[in-house]
Amino acid sequence: MKKKIISLLLATALVMTTMSGCIKVVKIGEEGKLTGKTEFNAGDNVAEFWDSQALPELEETAVDLGDFLTEAKGDLTSLADKYGKYSMGTSGDLSYVVKGTGTVESVDTESKAGTMTVKLDGYDGSEEIKLQVGSVFKGSAVRDSLSFIKYGDYTNQQEYAQVSKSIHDLIQETVVSPDTAKDYEGKTVSFVGCFTVSDNTTLLITPVELKEE
Repeated sequence: MKKKIISLLLATALVMTTMSGCIKVVKIGEEGKLTGKTEFNAGDNVAEFWDSQALPELEETAVDLGDFLTEAKGDLTSLADKYGKYSMGTSGDLSYVVKGTGTVESVDTESKAGTMTVKLDGYDGSEEIKLQVGSVFKGSAVRDSLSFIKYGDYTNQQEYAQVSKSIHDLIQETVVSPDTAKDYEGKTVSFVGCFTVSDNTTLLITPVELKEE
């Protein structure tokens, strides 16, 4: 009797399944194939625009750092309208894209937020110029300097922050890292990079291009 009841239940379930359509089994992590939504990957997002959009734009907009500092006359915010970009349109952090050539006087990799200090060619001002070398990069100057990256294009603040981190990861892989930075000490380098104004005495530049001259 029990076997007949079980057989009847199975037959009923089979009919109901057939009537309602097939059941699709989707592996964890592949839900996007069924729903059309995919999980955001900041690394892939940055890889898509870095060589084709980011670097060409930064190279084109970079202002000579020596000329910039001479024109600023000690007030880095004074050139905001001419060269700068605010992170929130007309407010927020003020960032600039600059380029220059100079001698690497020292390299500090003891700190996780490593830097190299550069003496800029042809400029004798008092500002201290440092290039970030990782492994921790402070701020989000590169992301905030790019005209085509807008907060509203991302789902939330977490995704927006991941974009900046992925930019820094790419810089560490392709431009400079604590290990490679040591090779530049005492040498002349050229660079393109971005910095956010924090004060008028120190420029903490995140390089997007760096090479020995």
